[in-house]
Amino acid sequence: MKFKNKIIKAPKYWLIISSILNIFGLIALYSISQDEVVFSFSSRFTKFLFWFLPAISVFILFFYLPIKTIHDHSYLSLFVIFVLLFVPYFFDPIAGTNRWISLGYLRFQPAEIMKWVAVLGLSRYLSDQKLKLQRITTIIYPIIFMLIPFFVIAKQPDLGSAIIVLAPLIPLLFWVGVDTFHIIFILAPILSILTAFHIFSFTIWIGLLATILYLYKKSLIVSLGVFFGNIFLGLLSPIIWNSLSSYQQGRILVFLDVSKDPLGAAYQVIQSQTAIGSGGFWGKGFGNGTQTHLKFLPEQETDFIFSVIGEEFGFLVVSIILILFSILILDMVQKSFKISDRFPSLVLFGIAVIFMCHVFVNIGMTVNLLPVKGLPLPFLSYGGTFLVSCYAMLGLAMNMAVEEK
Repeated sequence: MKFKNKIIKAPKYWLIISSILNIFGLIALYSISQDEVVFSFSSRFTKFLFWFLPAISVFILFFYLPIKTIHDHSYLSLFVIFVLLFVPYFFDPIAGTNRWISLGYLRFQPAEIMKWVAVLGLSRYLSDQKLKLQRITTIIYPIIFMLIPFFVIAKQPDLGSAIIVLAPLIPLLFWVGVDTFHIIFILAPILSILTAFHIFSFTIWIGLLATILYLYKKSLIVSLGVFFGNIFLGLLSPIIWNSLSSYQQGRILVFLDVSKDPLGAAYQVIQSQTAIGSGGFWGKGFGNGTQTHLKFLPEQETDFIFSVIGEEFGFLVVSIILILFSILILDMVQKSFKISDRFPSLVLFGIAVIFMCHVFVNIGMTVNLLPVKGLPLPFLSYGGTFLVSCYAMLGLAMNMAVEEK
């Protein structure tokens, strides 16, 4: 398909939505940077502007590339990015983590790229194989396929990005029509581990699991294996808890009760809630956010930029941002449903899942609906690699939305 025809048929309003979100992000970053020399290269506002050139270039590249070319090179791309995940260990740790590859003034995170490259590889596997969807063996390879980069990224440590890499697995398996029981089989261990921290919740979950196994009427061996296997995993919860870093444990405890450590692990959440709540309906106005400019709000350029917007521009602008994200993500899902070719349909749906998870987790943690994770907000948060990745995903999504004959 010619480039001109592709532009005509592509959902160009997706690019308009992302541009509006970028403008909100730049306004918030400019407000944060007022206490500095805004246009110096040390300013994050200026650095963010420089990243738009590679971001737009990557967007054009992935929008222009033929879908067949993307499909044919997805495994190779996945292998290259997987190798790059180990490169940060050859550099000095940054903030106690091995996430970044440093090339002079340029730093980038391979994990950000792995998020969408993993979707390409998984989509190719699920679209190429003549899968017998009723067999449990069908889902073993995709699980291993996604768990390997998950554990590598979690070890860096970057649990937030690791979760995003793994997040599209269940939705994509559901999208291709894998047996619902097999999806429950994957989700059950996660629920068993999470509920095991509370004996009452664990008892209810195990009872529910027993009911599900009875209704699906699987063989006695399979049912007993799944049932007792999940009980065993629940007993492993203390070991899993002790394997978490102290700051990760603190974030979970604070999520359950912010009063546990108000000057420590809960500090970010309390300041974020204060900032958003004080903004009211109209906000305090550009540059007038007290939590922001008195530096009470940490990580305000990245993880908590939503709190800055809530404080200075209020509920009205926050609502507009949420509506724009909803339109973008829901429209991607709708278009992926209409595409007849499986590969572009899966890629488009997977990208929608990544955007949705970022938005849900980022906004959820700012208001303490979820534990704090280092996940930025698409198109708004500062972050060079993340901005480039967002536009790469947007280019891929718009490309896949134009069905080629």
